[in-house]
Amino acid sequence: MNIAIIPARGGSKRIPRKNIKLFNGKPIIAYSIESAIKSQCFDRVIISTDDKEIAEIAIQYGAEVPFMRPAHIADDYATTLDVMHHAVTQLDQEEHFENVCCIYATAPFVTPGQLREGIRLLKAESADYVFPIAEFTSPIQRALLRDSKGFLSMTVPEHLNSRSQDLREAYYDTGQFYWGKVSAFLNNTSIYSDKSLGLRLGKYSCVDIDDLEDWAIAEFLYDYRASQ
Repeated sequence: MNIAIIPARGGSKRIPRKNIKLFNGKPIIAYSIESAIKSQCFDRVIISTDDKEIAEIAIQYGAEVPFMRPAHIADDYATTLDVMHHAVTQLDQEEHFENVCCIYATAPFVTPGQLREGIRLLKAESADYVFPIAEFTSPIQRALLRDSKGFLSMTVPEHLNSRSQDLREAYYDTGQFYWGKVSAFLNNTSIYSDKSLGLRLGKYSCVDIDDLEDWAIAEFLYDYRASQ
């Protein structure tokens, strides 16, 4: 049995009401709910929220809200693992399930196919977690740091004269979803454990939406990708 859990608190600061803000005409949380349902990976799609309006909108798009999230894990300091541990503990009292997927509410680029491939990898490789990754567009070995006066230094100075094509590829967590074993979430196993696998996505496959400029870029990219 597999369950999707979509964390969606009400108190977002940088983009007020971020989780239900309209994204190309539809509440952004709807994209995550619809992809989860269309993937046919899940027996239940659950929303973890402290906000009644978010709960009502989520239910309209086919999700369940069997409990409300307590305030102490709905503030700026609550981690994803805090929220997932609470949700999994609540649900595990009702029924047994093996795998759970945390899908962020602001992840409109998640596709049903990615979710299906994620659970396939999780089972095939006996991993703790599987999540999407993308390659940095520039070599991180040539990254620069600024000191207090603004002067620059290389993070890895021995690569000053290295050719880009000779440097090892590096990847970042796209922050869209995390497939995991229930036991990993219940044990608060780090998402970056030594048994975590990356589902590689193409460059520019998503946008990390932190402010309104990111939001506009994400809408443009979504429209562009949909037109191809």
